[in-house]
Amino acid sequence: MDARLPAHRCSHPPCRVERRSGVAFTLIELLVVIAVIAILAGLLLPALSRAKAQALTTACLNNLKQLQLCWNMYVHDHSDELPPNDFVYTPTGSPISNGVSWCPGITLFDTTTTNIERGLLFPYNRSTAIYHCPADRSTIVAPDGTKLPQLRTRSYNMNGTLACRSTSWVPIFTHYNQMAQPPPTKVFVLGEVHEDGIFDAHFGINFDFLGVLNDNWGDLPADRHNRGINLSFADGHVEHWKWLAPKKFIAWGQPAANDSDLRDLRRFQEGVRPSFE
Repeated sequence: MDARLPAHRCSHPPCRVERRSGVAFTLIELLVVIAVIAILAGLLLPALSRAKAQALTTACLNNLKQLQLCWNMYVHDHSDELPPNDFVYTPTGSPISNGVSWCPGITLFDTTTTNIERGLLFPYNRSTAIYHCPADRSTIVAPDGTKLPQLRTRSYNMNGTLACRSTSWVPIFTHYNQMAQPPPTKVFVLGEVHEDGIFDAHFGINFDFLGVLNDNWGDLPADRHNRGINLSFADGHVEHWKWLAPKKFIAWGQPAANDSDLRDLRRFQEGVRPSFE
């Protein structure tokens, strides 16, 4: 090529890089987006929390349904006789009875499921998981009183007026056909005990003394399900009860805290055998 030839010149105007609109955000636009996301999260989180709580309640009810089915099968297999409920301790750790039970052991100290597996209901459903409410996050305690990170193995106790022969001062049902007042649809069998007060597997209940209604709780029921409790009943169904008053454990046999708590206690007392008659 002849170096004297003129260099080729582009007849087009110089190329320019054009900025595309809508790609970049200003600081104000970013802040607006973040604010919108925060508002949406604030609206959604309570709904998600309620959904999670409802799921835990449903899972707990399912556990009780399975245990109640075991109870009813035991009754059927033993000519109408109720499963014994004779493993009873005082709150100070003194045994009232180390007898045969639907589930022996002290859940506060149980590090394994051995006691559950010794229980009379276990042969009917060999899942140890159904003895524990998924919403119960309480942990076991070491012999020296130190709280350990391991979750407890059991959250439920059995109605103290059902086949507990070791507490002679409490009227009890020993056979299913005795349930007339109250009927099986009203007699609760298994329920959640307050995590600060649960000890043995016997749900202690104060009903009356010489015909006078007692205003004190025995064992305090739980209220971890949105201030409510789950219960199973002798006819096989389960229910979720909403309490009128929150349940705060102070001591075994504590008096009703107020009028609303007393109404809760009266409702609870309707599910036990009221007298020796």
